[in-house]
Amino acid sequence: MKPCNEILREMREDRDLKQSDIAAIIGTTQQQYSKYETGESELPLRALALLADHYNVSADYLMGRIDGLSGVPGLSKKVVDGVTLKDVMIDVICLGTAGRAAVVEYIALQKMREKCSQKKKDGTAGRA
Repeated sequence: MKPCNEILREMREDRDLKQSDIAAIIGTTQQQYSKYETGESELPLRALALLADHYNVSADYLMGRIDGLSGVPGLSKKVVDGVTLKDVMIDVICLGTAGRAAVVEYIALQKMREKCSQKKKDGTAGRA
């Protein structure tokens, strides 16, 4: 598991936020928040709770005690060629904002293609 300071930095960067943005949320200075991300200081419990709420994750996740996908059923299911659903989810989570948006766009496109393909098979394509 990753240490808390690395998780804090990744969560902030994944959302394209500045340290000052997060500092304002937890009621501290950018300089003090920087110390939390570098591991110089430990994040107070109050700040941990605020950030867990802000990021919509558990405090255990922010502390590095669990990965973000713990407890989700079906993650060990093979998707293709030995790749599990958990592998795919982790890859998507590790992408930046633009990368995640591209994945969502691709999934929507693929769903449309499959829907059209199914209509052709059923013989309902082009009918009103």
